[in-house]
Amino acid sequence: MRRIAAGLAVAAVTVGLITTPAASAQPEAQLAARPDCGFTATPDEPAARPVSIPRDPWFTKGKVLVKVKTNQGDIPLVLDRTKAPCTAHSFIHLAHRGFYNQTDCHRLTAYPTLKVLQCGDPSSTGEGGPGYKYEDELPTDLQPAPNDPTGQRRIYPRGTLAMANAGPDTNGSQFFLVQSDSTLRPNYTVFGQILPEGLKTLDKIAAGGIAGDDPQDGRPNVKSELKWVLPLGV
Repeated sequence: MRRIAAGLAVAAVTVGLITTPAASAQPEAQLAARPDCGFTATPDEPAARPVSIPRDPWFTKGKVLVKVKTNQGDIPLVLDRTKAPCTAHSFIHLAHRGFYNQTDCHRLTAYPTLKVLQCGDPSSTGEGGPGYKYEDELPTDLQPAPNDPTGQRRIYPRGTLAMANAGPDTNGSQFFLVQSDSTLRPNYTVFGQILPEGLKTLDKIAAGGIAGDDPQDGRPNVKSELKWVLPLGV
């Protein structure tokens, strides 16, 4: 199961504002040496929806705007190819092929140290993926979590877009949207941000609470369906 582990240390939540990024560089300026992303088929975990395995990306710099239409409102995203070229490329690959369309966000958390919405599994079980995996592009610039006795946890700020995984180098299609500052080990690739309009939609979903017996972790009470996901760029 691809899950984000809830932090144990309680961290103060500070809400940061996200500004719209500058326009992307021209495509010819984005070209660089192709990274080895380690895209590998996972026959023991077949695709939840048929899709091809991507090739390594040509474009490894700049930012890409992605329009995400949900039944609760828009969640525009900005992918950062410079920080995570393989992850951004995989997300764009899946989006262009309709992998994310008409899929539910299957997990909402409301722990003191983990407040995220998890999406990207067409099976809506938390077990589904694209039938391939690829390597981590782990963040190195996250701030240390306060009051963490281990010194290993970091703050994933409000508005962060990151990948869920099942362990090292097992990225697939599932991703999470950080609704409030969350405390985690830096084991999850950060590959973009949620723009302010998207944060309003995310707050709306989070305010609806969690279905089931566990008030801190489960399916959102408010049905949250990705209608379509459209990258506005190559």
